[in-house]
Amino acid sequence: MRILLKISGEQLGSAEGGFDANRATWIAEEVKKAQTQAKDNGKELEVAIMVGGGNFLRGGNLTQDETRIERDTADNAGMLATIMNAILLRDVFDSAGVPVWVFSKLAVSRVVEEMTHWRAKQKLADGKVVILGGGTGNPWVTTDSGAVNLALELDCDLVLKATKVDGVYDSDPMKNPDAVKLEHMTYEEAINNSKIRVMDKAALGAAGDAKLPIVVFELLKEGNIARIAAGETIGTRIE
Repeated sequence: MRILLKISGEQLGSAEGGFDANRATWIAEEVKKAQTQAKDNGKELEVAIMVGGGNFLRGGNLTQDETRIERDTADNAGMLATIMNAILLRDVFDSAGVPVWVFSKLAVSRVVEEMTHWRAKQKLADGKVVILGGGTGNPWVTTDSGAVNLALELDCDLVLKATKVDGVYDSDPMKNPDAVKLEHMTYEEAINNSKIRVMDKAALGAAGDAKLPIVVFELLKEGNIARIAAGETIGTRIE
């Protein structure tokens, strides 16, 4: 089984901003646990990770309040922030004993190898976790869309969208104590319901066209990645 794990920059940062190495180490251990459990059950679990960069910089924020920064420039800066997270994660995963390889869709060859899909597939087949920075390498595209695009390029079976809550609700559970968790949704429901903002609509549309399932789940709950990979019902499945 091959999965794509989408992690936002905020989930890699401390409360003060920047990169939280302790949290990143915990994530690396969770990925290792999932791969070990799969192997114990006679299966292989290949993991690709797409990272955001919001803990360092959100490109969209730079174009607000009538700044002089153009959208293309802001998005390029945001992609560089994702590369920062990717190379930092590389060292953390390596220290945790998880074989890893980092690619970027944005050309920064002095820092990280530029991705081609066949090279990334080769590394996955070799048992390495593949981490991608640089988004899609193009402005005007979110890392959510980048994650779905990457999953399709790498022939992934499933996209895991990591969040702070344990799935998708019919309204904001932080504001509405009566919000109801939805265990299953169709792509159409996720796209057409204006209250649901778990991924951008373009990403959901691309996944729907390709019939690529998405599981929205709580990242910082021990064992969740392993349970999803084992087929348990965790979070919300969009298909």
